[in-house]
Amino acid sequence: MIFQTIRKRQPLIHCITNYVVANFQANGLLAIGASPVMADESTEVEEMVSIASALLINIGTLTTRTKQSMFLAGKKANALGIPVILDPVGVGATTLRKQTVQQLLEAVHFAVIRCNIGELATIANVHWQQKGVDSGSGSISVEDKAQEISKKYKCIVIVTGEKDFITDGEHSKWIIGGNARMTEVTGTGCLLSAICCAAYMAGNEPFTQLCHTLTSYKKVAEHAASCAPYNGDFAVSVLNELHRLSKDGEK
Repeated sequence: MIFQTIRKRQPLIHCITNYVVANFQANGLLAIGASPVMADESTEVEEMVSIASALLINIGTLTTRTKQSMFLAGKKANALGIPVILDPVGVGATTLRKQTVQQLLEAVHFAVIRCNIGELATIANVHWQQKGVDSGSGSISVEDKAQEISKKYKCIVIVTGEKDFITDGEHSKWIIGGNARMTEVTGTGCLLSAICCAAYMAGNEPFTQLCHTLTSYKKVAEHAASCAPYNGDFAVSVLNELHRLSKDGEK
């Protein structure tokens, strides 16, 4: 069970993330035994990432200040061989987001890009009607474009939604399951990106480890929905299920 492995390894995950989800991400990482650090001050991010197991860059509430920190931390992580995961939240919503993600992809090597279908479309230069930071609407071949981006940037691409798709450019897999209520609580996708950081470092087969992570996260959604009738309870249940699976495994 991937969450149990993460608990045994206790990786330190450096998150340069958005203020909407920082608390939920930190608690989610703690629930599976990882150690979160939410540092985005430019004068310390290089030092902080130097002691981390992995780095998450999440552009959800992007500012000029955090943009500088993302580049500094990403380049330092690359120099030290520390994997970097990109969550391009709402990349198609504004010019600032599009330009920043493009610049990041040119300057930093990412081990994983975790996005929704609308974010994939923007990165792949496919016309798409973005709806704020939600996925929006349009037409795209997820498999073709995800594989294209994976090969272009030499990384694993994860596209999450009703069904999840993961590819490393050569191997690909669809992951089914889950529950639609995950879209009704802010931060569930952002938390998944943070968990992917921990999962990437859980062994020597990151593609397989991330496949297991997506499958397990779908189970978290299913179990949480079955015991929590309201959204406030559901958010807590997601954390409880992560904790339970990381300690007890699937039963």
